[in-house]
Formats: sequence, structure tokens, C-alpha cells
Amino acid sequence: MRILFLSLSVFILSTTIGCSNSSITPETYTTQNPDAKEILTLDPKADIFQLDGVIYQTGIEWVEELSLTKDEQVGEIKTRNDTDTNFEDGMSNKLPVGAKIYSAEESDEVAGPILLVESEGKLLKYYGLVEG
Repeated sequence: MRILFLSLSVFILSTTIGCSNSSITPETYTTQNPDAKEILTLDPKADIFQLDGVIYQTGIEWVEELSLTKDEQVGEIKTRNDTDTNFEDGMSNKLPVGAKIYSAEESDEVAGPILLVESEGKLLKYYGLVEG
């Protein structure tokens, strides 16, 4: 009886080990923030700029409803690109060159990165389109 139990145990273990595939590696997925091409493909009329590798977009309804106060200047629009989707930091498709970019005092209280842009006497709210 003991030999039968031992033989059965060895058979089960060898079958289990033999059927396992040790060459399977787990798949890893990486996410990236959307780029200007992706945003403008989805919405060709989107008003966007890029800062620190992140695309910011205005006209997002829930962001427009927030009451925000400008804080420190964090950047400036250096170039305008309304002809293609190859964006770099400081580049916008609608804002004029020289428009000042500010952080919001309430940035810790809102969901997600929001920057304010002062342009032509108006304070515009831009939401950072980050993945994650």
C-alpha cells in the first residue's frame, strides 16, 4: 500500500511538472500620455499646448466649471504650430507666442494637472492629458 501511494505521488508530481510551461513570461503593458497627433486626430479643433512632455487641452467642461486662481508662472508659449502634429514643449496650436502659463493655487484640491494661461486679457483653463 505504501509503495502504491508513493508511486502515485511521484506520478502526479512528474505529470504536473512535465505539463507546466516554464518558458511563459508575463506580458507587460506600458502606458504613455497621449501626444498632439492622437488628440488632434480625435478632435481636429482641439486647443492644445505642450509643457514638460504633457499635452494640455482647454474646453473640458468640468474643468471650465472650476474656480481657480493663478499662482506661479511655469512656462510660456514659445512657438505656434497649427500646420502639423509634431509638438515640442512650449508649443501651441492656437495660443499666441508669448502667452504666459501659470500653475493654479488650488492644484492640490482638483483632480489632475490643470494649468492656467493668460492670453489676450483672459485666463484660460487647460487640463493635462495624462495616462494613468
